[in-house]
Amino acid sequence: MATSRLQMEGDDSVLLHVTHSNLKSFAADVRFSPQMNVEAVKEKLWKKCGTSVNAMALELYDESGSKVAVLSDDTRPLGFYSPFDGFRLHIVDLDPSSVTTGGWLEDTSLVEKYTISEEDYAKRTDSYRKFKEKIVAQKPAASDVKTKEDFMEDLCANIKVGDRCQVVPGEKRGVVKYVGRAESLGPGYWVGIQYDEPLGKHDGMVKGTRLFECPQLHGGVVRPDKVKVGDYPERDPFEDDEI
Repeated sequence: MATSRLQMEGDDSVLLHVTHSNLKSFAADVRFSPQMNVEAVKEKLWKKCGTSVNAMALELYDESGSKVAVLSDDTRPLGFYSPFDGFRLHIVDLDPSSVTTGGWLEDTSLVEKYTISEEDYAKRTDSYRKFKEKIVAQKPAASDVKTKEDFMEDLCANIKVGDRCQVVPGEKRGVVKYVGRAESLGPGYWVGIQYDEPLGKHDGMVKGTRLFECPQLHGGVVRPDKVKVGDYPERDPFEDDEI
């Protein structure tokens, strides 16, 4: 019966659990080729933990925690020490001045914090405070912001109930009967018109809301930008007739 230590066909690499003498939280599962020499193994580990190759000693432990070997010869292949999947490869950092010594790589409370005076911070042009001040300065004042509810309110300034008007396109004429909001139609301002002719859609009742009163099919509600007020008399229904 095959054991768990046997590798898959065509794959002779081994998966080792790597630990470090100075970095207690460091742990990694790394796959190695048995043909790699010990120096190449150290090169691969240096990139992961920061301990230099010259200051690195390697110890091999089996699954029970017993030390199997010390990888003392950098020229020997890793396979010489008979590693198997699940074994632990322990890194011993021999450099007393190593970057991993003292635990400061893991404990940020040991790192000296950079501080800046309020006066110096205020002078900086690339700070978050300056960025925030710039954004606030670019925002319009609350009184200048037009909400959806105020849409086209300014166009209603010269439109009053009773004004004669003409609606474009189509040049339909009539009289203004309503100016204001109509929530059932949408946000913003609307103008209700009683057309001179039955060119409308209702009698001033719009989606269940009575905005104004007019004869049936003479009523229409449009946006203020479609309304022109002025001297627009009723059209003569016979003005186009031949004489």
